[in-house]
Amino acid sequence: MAEHEFKTQLGYEIFKNKYAQNRYETWHDRAHTVVDAVCGTNMGTETPLMDKADRDQLVQYLLEFKWLPGGRYLWYAGREARFYNNCYLLKAERDSREEWADLWQRAGSCLMTGGGIGMDVSAFRPKGRTLSKTGGVSSGPIPFLLATNEIGRNVMQGGSRRSAMYGSMNWQHEDAQDFLTIKNWTDEQKAAKAADFNAPAPLDMMNVSLNYDDAWLNDQDSEVFMTNVRQAMMTGEPGFSFNFGDKQNETLRNACCEVVSEDDSDVCNLSSVNMANIESITEFNDVVRLVSKFLVCGLMRADLPYTKVYDVRKMNSRLGLGLMGMHEWLLKRGFKYEVNDELKRWLKVYRDESKRAADSHASRFYLNLPKGYRAIAPTGTISMLAGTTSGIEPVFSVAYKRRYLTDGTKWKYQFAVDGTAEALINDGVEPTMIESAVDLALNPERRIKFQYDVQSYVDQAISSTINLPEWGSELNNESLVPQYAKWIKQYAKGLRGLTVYPNGSRGGQPITTVPYEEAVSKRGMIFEDNSEEQCLSGVCGI
Repeated sequence: MAEHEFKTQLGYEIFKNKYAQNRYETWHDRAHTVVDAVCGTNMGTETPLMDKADRDQLVQYLLEFKWLPGGRYLWYAGREARFYNNCYLLKAERDSREEWADLWQRAGSCLMTGGGIGMDVSAFRPKGRTLSKTGGVSSGPIPFLLATNEIGRNVMQGGSRRSAMYGSMNWQHEDAQDFLTIKNWTDEQKAAKAADFNAPAPLDMMNVSLNYDDAWLNDQDSEVFMTNVRQAMMTGEPGFSFNFGDKQNETLRNACCEVVSEDDSDVCNLSSVNMANIESITEFNDVVRLVSKFLVCGLMRADLPYTKVYDVRKMNSRLGLGLMGMHEWLLKRGFKYEVNDELKRWLKVYRDESKRAADSHASRFYLNLPKGYRAIAPTGTISMLAGTTSGIEPVFSVAYKRRYLTDGTKWKYQFAVDGTAEALINDGVEPTMIESAVDLALNPERRIKFQYDVQSYVDQAISSTINLPEWGSELNNESLVPQYAKWIKQYAKGLRGLTVYPNGSRGGQPITTVPYEEAVSKRGMIFEDNSEEQCLSGVCGI
């Protein structure tokens, strides 16, 4: 690979349009700026936090897309503000007017830095409870979340991107049943979303999950849990957050759910190693070593939105070293989408070396040893930048038909081949051998088990979404709710969370899988879509 060569045109466009700080900046420039700003002299203004040889090697690995920092590092490196953290974790400590107002203030402050937020509202009393001071009644936590959603709708994160938010509630909360159905959008709301992504709908800026603790282990067939399973199969939400044993209080999650904590105002400090671009386990060990040290440097260099975040960061020193390109790594070696012995050897290196390197570097600067080391983010944008598969996710579809609106009213579509899949095909992999998320949707237990097996090497959580066929289809319907519930209960103790996405559940279906040969023969051509308006609900899968 050339020094600053991008694997795909999409990766190049993402860099130029999203992360390049001027029209002349190259990937070579950005790589050097990121490492110098976080670990080096920061243009001669600070004492280096990493040896020059290690910094030089880290730059080289970045140029070769063998790792990528979280998007906030890529955005802020070289700017006056250094808000390098991707997300902030918040919770209500008590139920009071002052706490509501303070939590909104904290949420807004975090969003304005460019970070997403995750919050738990289990401490808020249920709706209808008497308020002793005023004589009124409580509105419960759901109106709080709806109001927070509107803050997110109207605050661009750091003035640069849409808000990302997460909300959770304990499964035994009296308002859990209302929470379960809050994102049951009407057909009209789905149609509006299909026509305009910015059209409002309840909690449309926020992912939601229920928290399950040890008490649930004795009541796994509870009405709340079974309703949760059905809702997930039908709408994709709420998801499931599992917190058992000594992790029972770690109910806080970031917007994508991979970072966990029990402490209000904890932060996400993220980078990901790209397994797909690394050939040997020896080199993988070295990349893990250096990126772990990079994240420790980030602890010392990143700016934060308010005082308590600094205090919590100092206490926890939380890191989030992740992986991406895992499915491409498997495909290059002719492996199925499963955790085999070779992958286990690599994951053991990831587990052991991340802790060893981070502890050593933190000790060098007399920092508290990290309370968390590894968290696998979805890596949506940065994996496209690198031209690989995201996180632990499989290729979504080898070939697809992309449906989009023009002038807000007219549907058109184009055929395309997934960039990662195409690179593999060019290297000799048969298209039929690339098992996609669409294929795996026919056997969701395999996806759940894969996440379960990888989770044993991850001390925080994994952001991964299990794709399902549309609700009402042969493989996703009311009669299968008990079976899906059985799978979730079977693997729950080894997971930290679980989310699903039923095909067509969120207003329109922008991508539909098509045969590879058809996509190649029609690639680049633009077609008029004469689909009837009723398909906007997503039921037809268009």
